[in-house]
Amino acid sequence: MSEVIAEVAPSAVRRFISAGVLAGLGVMFIYLAASRPPPGLHWIAIMVGCGLVLIYGGHKLWHSTDRAIELTEDELRMSDGTVLCKVEDVAKIDRSFFAFKPSNGFLVTTKVSYPRAWVPGLWWRMGKRIGVGGVTPGAGCKVMSDRLVVIIAERDGLLDHSPFAR
Repeated sequence: MSEVIAEVAPSAVRRFISAGVLAGLGVMFIYLAASRPPPGLHWIAIMVGCGLVLIYGGHKLWHSTDRAIELTEDELRMSDGTVLCKVEDVAKIDRSFFAFKPSNGFLVTTKVSYPRAWVPGLWWRMGKRIGVGGVTPGAGCKVMSDRLVVIIAERDGLLDHSPFAR
C-alpha cells in the first residue's frame, strides 16, 4: 500500500447535521401527510413515499460518511479500499466557482471512463468525471486537490525543481 498524502473525512457534527436534516425532512413529510392530508389519495402516497426516501437517504448518508477519502501517489481511494480513480488516469482538476462539483469539493476529469458510483456526502462518479466533496470540510478538500494538482504537474513534467525556477 502506498503512503497516504492527504486525507479528507467529515466531522461527526457535519455527519449528524446533514443526516439529521434529511431524516427530519422525511419525518416532516410523513407527519404532514398524516396530520393534514391533502385531497386525493395519490398525494398522500407521494408525500409518504418522499418521506420514506428522505429517511432512507439520511440513514445512507450517516453510514457512508463514516469513511475518509485518501490520496496516495497511485490512486484516489476510500479508507475502506474502494478506488475512485488511478492518479495516472487523471486529466484535469477543477475547483472553479462554476464547476459542476459537490459543495466544498473539487471535480476530477479522467482520461478513461469509470463505472458510475455514488457515496452520499463524499463523492460521485459518472463516466470520466468524479466529484469529491459534500459533507467534507472545504479546507481539507482544497489541500487534497492542491496536492493532486502537484502530482499531476510532476507527472506531466510541468513542475521545474531547479533552484533557479520562479
